[in-house]
Parts: sequence; structure tokens; C-alpha cells
Amino acid sequence: MNALSPLGMVSVLPSDNQVTIVPVEIDSGEQKDYFVERDGMKFAGTHLLVDLWGATNLDDPAHIDAALRESAIISGATILHSHFHHFSPNGGVSGVLVLAESHISIHTWPEKNFAAIDLFMCGACDPNKAIPVLQAAFKPERIDSDEQRRGRVY
Repeated sequence: MNALSPLGMVSVLPSDNQVTIVPVEIDSGEQKDYFVERDGMKFAGTHLLVDLWGATNLDDPAHIDAALRESAIISGATILHSHFHHFSPNGGVSGVLVLAESHISIHTWPEKNFAAIDLFMCGACDPNKAIPVLQAAFKPERIDSDEQRRGRVY
């Protein structure tokens, strides 16, 4: 923590602004292949990089946690764990939802009304379904996104 202090990146009370979800046991008794095939291409999962510009509500870890959880659920993912850190003095938040199907992460710059969101989901999950949830939660003026198919099998 002391190393982050000169950068203004230390929370006043880190333990008061971190959210943790109890891990969920996933045991279906069968081996699953999370690779999917779409448009004639077989790959592990879809990775979206989403930039929100002119966004709001970027300094509230509880709001961000709720928005990312809703995004995961609507995308068909299984939440295993979440962790968020609220920085001071600018109020930015960095956090991650660990999913059975991969992850969703966020880094916010409230002073710039900007958030960088990373959604990577394997299998039948569709991270594109998260975009309307993120739009409703953060009300951005502009959304830039890029999609990659990770783990392509040739």
C-alpha cells in the first residue's frame, strides 16, 4: 500500500470498499468443452474491449459491482468472485468479476468520465448482451468497442 501512496492511489479504508462474493461450486459431473463454433470458426471465447466516454457513476464500487454482475448474468455467465478497489483522491475504481467462463474487469477515471471495460467469456456466453446493461448503468455519451475471438482453432 505504501508504494501506491505517492501516486495518490491508496484508499483511506481499503477493507471498507472491497466486495467479495463467496465462491460457487460448479460440479456437473461431466467434462465440458467451452470452445464454440460460429461462422465456421472454432474458438475459446469472445473478448470485448469496451470504452465508455462521457459516462457517469464511475466512482461508486457498489454501483459498479451491481452493473457488472447484471452484465455477467444477462450474458449467461456464472459469477465466482468479485473484488473492487476504490482509489483516492480521484475516486476511480478498478475491479474484476471472476467468472466460470473467464472474467469482466473495469478501470474508471471519473475525472475524465471514462471507463475501460474488458469482457472475456468462453462457451455459449455472449458478452455483447452486456452492452445495454452497461449503457443503462453508466449512461455514456459514446461507446467504443472491439471484439476478438480468443483461442482460435485452425
